[in-house]
Amino acid sequence: MSGGRACGLCPVSAPPSCHSEALIRAARPDDLPALRELERAAGAPFRDLGMTAVADDEPPSVADLAVFQEDGRAWVVTDEADDPVAYLLVEIVDRNVHIEQVSVHPSQARQGLGKALLDAAAAWAAQRGLAALTLTTYTEVPWNAPYYERLGFKVLTDDQMSGGLRRIRELETARGLARWPRVTMRRPVE
Repeated sequence: MSGGRACGLCPVSAPPSCHSEALIRAARPDDLPALRELERAAGAPFRDLGMTAVADDEPPSVADLAVFQEDGRAWVVTDEADDPVAYLLVEIVDRNVHIEQVSVHPSQARQGLGKALLDAAAAWAAQRGLAALTLTTYTEVPWNAPYYERLGFKVLTDDQMSGGLRRIRELETARGLARWPRVTMRRPVE
């Protein structure tokens, strides 16, 4: 990690550059309002794809974000001023780490920050003996399913999904997220 800051997610034996020089740390209470703004910015590119409902979706409330933060399941990538430019929220679902949200500010896109956060989540999962990372995502959004496939995620068939993942997909459908094709994906933790 740049500047000697440890992320708290990597195994002790991980090299100092385990996150491509990204400054990853646990989210703090004072980060949460900034995460809402970051989410709004990260959603804006969906508008260009005709997915205005996604672009206009209200970010999680500070109270909702606090649940993840207080439980140690929220991390941020920060810039030189220690301001969040990307973040990750996870849940434990059926002995896997489920990526509830990973967002990168568009001004910081294509710099490996999302990958660094996912790799940090994989290290966190491995420390806890959890089997895999899972997520749900849009199939036709270039920075969604195609991106995750490049990072080693595989699409799950309906019969491969656990009960917890099926419930997540049902909730997403109820929220209107299934208006566009979605998939559930999994990447084993190594």
